[in-house]
Amino acid sequence: MSESLDGKIAVITGAASGIGLATAERLLKGGATVVMVDRNEAALNELTAKLGPKAVAQVTDLLDTDSCNAMIPEILAKVDHIDILYCNAGTYIGGDLTETTPEAIDRMLNLNINAVMKNVQAVVPHMSARKTGDIVVTCSIAGHFPTYWEPVYSGSKWAITSFVQGMRRQMIPHGVRVMQVSPGPVISALLADWPEENLRKAKESGSLIDADEVADAVEYMLTRKRTVTIRDMLVLPTNFDRV
Repeated sequence: MSESLDGKIAVITGAASGIGLATAERLLKGGATVVMVDRNEAALNELTAKLGPKAVAQVTDLLDTDSCNAMIPEILAKVDHIDILYCNAGTYIGGDLTETTPEAIDRMLNLNINAVMKNVQAVVPHMSARKTGDIVVTCSIAGHFPTYWEPVYSGSKWAITSFVQGMRRQMIPHGVRVMQVSPGPVISALLADWPEENLRKAKESGSLIDADEVADAVEYMLTRKRTVTIRDMLVLPTNFDRV
């Protein structure tokens, strides 16, 4: 039996597009208040005006140390408490290691790993004091097997799998659930650097999923009764045959 999201307060990073936006819309529909976190202030203002008063804008640049560190305190100045933190923001690097740059690697590791760890660290005392809360992180199927065609991205997601599953165990005594969702390829801006031919073939073969499918999985995880934790949910296109 599912539990209601009505009245819950959720925070979603990377909420101005893709999986983050789809999940924000889904949780709002379920009655939650959603703090939409993104660095794109113009997009946030437009979206929150469109989505209504339960959509709250939070402009944060997760790659800026001061901005990232200020995120949770700034949010708690806007809302009474945080029931759900969904760390979704991330970036992608495909191809061989020799095809990327040190600067791109730093940016990916800072966003995909460091920002997630810092966001979780910041919210844990708040949730622990309340003896309840849910933390969800967007991982990837690439965090479950050695994806040789995207080793930098895969490495960042393996780190997240380890972090999430360690924190899941650490937070059990505090009443806080820690979970991850691991999508296969999703139609989003993260695939912008895919070769056009590869993207075309993937779309035509049904080897990509929509962001709504991931949002559906996150909603399912969050609406289980408190005695149940979905520790990880893999969401794959049916025709995805690389695993």
